[in-house]
Amino acid sequence: MKIGVLALQGAFREHAEALAALDAEAVAVRRPEQLSGIDAVVLPGGESTTISRLLDSSGLREPLAAAIADDLPVFATCAGLILCAAEVVDGRPDQRSFACLDLTVRRNGYGTQRESFEVPLAVTGLTGAPFRGVFIRAPVVERVGPVVEVLAEHAGAAVLGRQGNRWFASFHPELAGDLRIHQRFLNGVG
Repeated sequence: MKIGVLALQGAFREHAEALAALDAEAVAVRRPEQLSGIDAVVLPGGESTTISRLLDSSGLREPLAAAIADDLPVFATCAGLILCAAEVVDGRPDQRSFACLDLTVRRNGYGTQRESFEVPLAVTGLTGAPFRGVFIRAPVVERVGPVVEVLAEHAGAAVLGRQGNRWFASFHPELAGDLRIHQRFLNGVG
């Protein structure tokens, strides 16, 4: 399985390492031609406005939007979630989204870098210990559309879920030292 990892800014290396540990071929995506032949794409955490600008300057925005619209599976984490939400509160006026998840999110809703935290999460369908959710300037999901399946919550807000083959996490599963969520995403791809 060949999984593209958007490698413009943010936690792309950690996602690539998690995917490689699960025997998937992780491909860094920095140019449109690197989308060719991938089975899914990971949109990592980082700084959403920076990633958004880099999508434009790299020429990736339109080809990636077309691939997502053509049903390419997506795993969007933290800033990636902001890039995929139908509505973004507290975003920049020039910030554009792929709008492929029926969610409303608030940028940095859990606070600044200093308010970052970790919390055990009970994830639907995961056996064993709770999953360690690592929240770093994470977005808060304020609205969940009717077609979104919520898989984990924190303080009453969805933090992990999916809409068909489009997965989202407001936290950083790639930093947890636990591959179970990446494995579940891959199980749905292949």
